[in-house]
Amino acid sequence: MNKLPLQDQRFLDAAVGWLGLGDHLAANEELEQITPELRADPNVLEVRLQICWAAKKWEACVEIAGALVRLKPGSDQGWIGRSFALHELKRTQEAYDFLLPAEDKFLKNWTVPYNLACYCAQLNRLEEAQIWFKKAMAINEQLVKREAIDDPDLKPLWDGMSGSLWKKE
Repeated sequence: MNKLPLQDQRFLDAAVGWLGLGDHLAANEELEQITPELRADPNVLEVRLQICWAAKKWEACVEIAGALVRLKPGSDQGWIGRSFALHELKRTQEAYDFLLPAEDKFLKNWTVPYNLACYCAQLNRLEEAQIWFKKAMAINEQLVKREAIDDPDLKPLWDGMSGSLWKKE
């Protein structure tokens, strides 16, 4: 899509600023000032997704992220956001199914295999969870370790293992 007109871009930038300050309500107010027909711009939708995420409006996240996947399939935000929201709605199998195609699209993004590992762990598919977890570790070991240490979604995997995932093969 084309670049937003200056005034609308200012509202978008202000919304990003408010999000950075942790105020998703003020960020939403800024987005509401954008010209209505431009609110479906992928850049606006990305910020709207972050606002809904902060507000834990998971149904809205699924819708917005789905639109992002269609409008901007080369961006990982829609793929990851949609699946995370589905998982939060206790629709973990759908989260897995929708994120799986992204694995081939975002080979350098550790979040995709990491989230697939989480979903598999929650679905009690522990061998598959271990495979996905190792793929995530191969992409960014330090970040994955930091994220995984307290992640309750991986608890079924940890309960079935004795720390062997931390070892390199």
